[in-house]
Order: sequence, then C-alpha cells, then structure tokens
Amino acid sequence: MHIDIISDTVCPWCYIGKRRIEQAVALRPHVDARLVWRPFLLNREMPSDGIDRNDYLVRKFGSEARVRRIYGAIAQAGQSVDIDFAFDRIDRTPNSVDSHRLVRFAQSRDCDVGIVEDLFNEYFIHGLDIGETDVLVEIGVRAGLPPGELKEYLISDDDIDFVYDENNRAHRMGVNGVPAFVFQEGEDRIAEFAFKQIAKLTNGAYCRLDANSAQTLRELLRAVAVFAAGGRLALQNMARKEGGAILQISNQVSKPG
Repeated sequence: MHIDIISDTVCPWCYIGKRRIEQAVALRPHVDARLVWRPFLLNREMPSDGIDRNDYLVRKFGSEARVRRIYGAIAQAGQSVDIDFAFDRIDRTPNSVDSHRLVRFAQSRDCDVGIVEDLFNEYFIHGLDIGETDVLVEIGVRAGLPPGELKEYLISDDDIDFVYDENNRAHRMGVNGVPAFVFQEGEDRIAEFAFKQIAKLTNGAYCRLDANSAQTLRELLRAVAVFAAGGRLALQNMARKEGGAILQISNQVSKPG
C-alpha cells in the first residue's frame, strides 16, 4: 500500500502524526504500507533565512499567553508518542523549502526512511535550524547520502519549483492546514480525549479501533491515501461509496473549521 502524506517539516502536529501512523502500521505487520512524504508549506512567504520564532508565533497566535497554551497542549500530545518537544531550544522558525528538497533528494536514492524523522528530531528536540544548508547536509550524510553531491544540489535551484508546485497542488485540493488522522487501538479514555483534541485542532479525524480491526485499519489507511492524493472531495466520494469507518472520518474532515 502506497500512502502519500502531505506534511511540513516545521509542523509539530506532523511529527506527532508521523509517529502515530507508524505505530498503527507496526501493529499490523501484514499491511504492506510505504509512506511517501509530500511537501506542504505552512509558511509559504517565510524569508529564506527564517524569522525569530517568538516574534513569528506571537504574530500568528496573537499573544504570548496563547502561544504558551497552544504549545503546552502540543507538548502534552507529544508525550503520548514519546516525543519530548524542546520548543525553548528553537530560536528561529526556518524556511522549510530546502528541508523538503532534502527529502526529495533522498527519495530519489531510496534513502528517505530516516530522513523525515531526523529532520523533525533535529528541529524540535535539538533546536537546530533546518533551513541551513550545513545542517541539512549533515542530516543527509547520516542517512548515507553523498555530501558533495547533496551540498551542490541544495545550493542550486533544483526542485525548488517542485516544492512550490506540490504546495500549490495541496492548496487546490483544499488542504489549507496539515490535518492529523489519529487511529487508536484500545479504550484508554485519557488517550482518546487527547487524540480527539489533536484531530479537532488540526481539522483531521479520529477513529477508535478494536483488537480485531485489521481490515478497518487497511480501509482507513487507504482513505488517508485518497485524501492525500485528491483532497476532501475525493475522500467524500470514497465515503459515499464505501461508508463505514471511511464515512466516519470523512464526516469529521468535511466539517468546517
């Protein structure tokens, strides 16, 4: 199964969502799922050298108090998937175009398995600026990419248009944020509340699975792939035809924010 995931490397919800979908797939080893990461730019007009993170967040959310509340909730959600967000280490919100190009470069050489995790980790855990070429080269080299060729690629204009085209394509499909699809196995009520909040805050969807839900999980992962490829309209059309759990998540995603 091929699953396209529209994601931004500077989005904390995307990091949480990545861990969740990987956990879901790992619970069903007989489901052959390949995750393919597609670019999305939360900050399309971000300057090439980024912007002071505190200034950016206050401008985006209106006040430091609101920023603290929002990122406190994100940090709590991160704990549920073993992510210890260290937001205080981040000085700048970077332009993420080059980090998406790194993923693109790695995918072309079948070396992308650890790249996305490493990008999230370096930014959200270690506070590194993943808009800087040297940081990206170091991440790529750890994944087995050739340093000279990678650096030459990153300082060129190769695939910049690809990133913007993919971002524009996502917006044309109606993806104006990066929604989280959260599938929970079990009946932990605290976890259920947290996951529902994640889905609600990101305009995504939540569905609870039982221990015998292999077929349902396959259907849901297929629905996420349809959403990534065709947006809300494609998911709605699929839900009308197939109903069930797909209709359940479609109704959530289709609700106005």
